[in-house]
Amino acid sequence: MHSEHSEICDCEQIHQDAVSLVRSKLPEEDPIYEVAELFKVFGDSTRARIICALSISELCVCDLACILNMTQSAISHQLRILKQARMVKNRRAGKSVYYSLDDEHIRQLFDIAFEHVMED
Repeated sequence: MHSEHSEICDCEQIHQDAVSLVRSKLPEEDPIYEVAELFKVFGDSTRARIICALSISELCVCDLACILNMTQSAISHQLRILKQARMVKNRRAGKSVYYSLDDEHIRQLFDIAFEHVMED
């Protein structure tokens, strides 16, 4: 039988060893805030689709708009957000601007998250 409070302790015992260990290893607030902000950027399905596409190949805005069936303007808006979060980078080649993932960490984060949601 589960009580409605089965997810909270029935006592107020502090496990001092665990508390001391975690306090000594817990990062400062600023990097934790930055991680939370990064996950907010991942939290939009359009941006996630862009990241997925760019994990396969470098693409220009026109390519992304075609693949995702969206306007170039909408894609550009999302790419600006991704670029500000240092998740994508771009390079100009003639009249085209090509986008790719900023580094391997972005690919790994996406791959791990995707693997997690695909688990049975």
